[in-house]
Amino acid sequence: MLEGFRGFEHRHVPCADVGIHAVVGGQGPALLLLHGHPQTCVIWHKVAATLARHFTVVAADLRGYGDSDKPAGLPGHDNYSKRTMARDQVELMAALGFERFRVMAHDRGARVAHRMALDHGERVERLVTLDIAPTLAMYEQTSLAFATAYWHWFFLIRPAPFPETLIEADPALYLRSAMGARSAGLAPFTEAAMAEYLRCLQSPGAAHGLCEDYRASAGIDLQHDRADLAAGRMVECEMLALWGEQGAVGQCFRPLDEWRKVARRVSGHGLPCGHYIAEEAPELLLETALPFLRG
Repeated sequence: MLEGFRGFEHRHVPCADVGIHAVVGGQGPALLLLHGHPQTCVIWHKVAATLARHFTVVAADLRGYGDSDKPAGLPGHDNYSKRTMARDQVELMAALGFERFRVMAHDRGARVAHRMALDHGERVERLVTLDIAPTLAMYEQTSLAFATAYWHWFFLIRPAPFPETLIEADPALYLRSAMGARSAGLAPFTEAAMAEYLRCLQSPGAAHGLCEDYRASAGIDLQHDRADLAAGRMVECEMLALWGEQGAVGQCFRPLDEWRKVARRVSGHGLPCGHYIAEEAPELLLETALPFLRG
């Protein structure tokens, strides 16, 4: 347990076909925190203690990541769809006694949270997304600049076992390459956090799990997103979209414009940092997101 999670407890909760790992601490209304690639719930270690003064914080690992289970992907990648991953987290929160909760989520976790707010709108009270635009918009508006910065989006979706084999050959190199290529390099990450990310990436099935996450996003997730657009289904809860002005999302897209196409009550703006907001600019994140989450 990293220093930032002092007083939190580990939980491993059965949810449908997988067990989901989370660290839980604090008191007050429930706040679910979801991480991105290629990381784990550890991304919140610089802000968890402050959040726990206001909320019962549940920092969870997505299926396929961290210490959560990593099932083999199905032929259509359905079991790594954001719909399935969102259901995991809803079941986790219910098992912990929370039928309604707030959510703050980064990167891949924010894509899960977007789907959660659509499929389980009665559960999500408020939503903060960190450094994403909607998945469908990002794929449909891919440019050379975006594809260069987000090369892993197109590498990880190649059929198994090609990307898995390369990642497993040198997990530390993949971790440094994926995270260190962003605008801030490796400076935002503590030695202890990097050690945890590497430990989890080296675990059996981890490379496959993260590849399946991306394969689903380039396939079945887009089908679900297009169906929502055609039916006029939108995120109904209060939503705050934040992104790093120095990152590819802020430089290649108009995130707030894209969120307004799929969410009814969304506000947001860029922050003067890069992609890994919770580790690169934790004080700024708390200053911006905490008042919104508290309502």
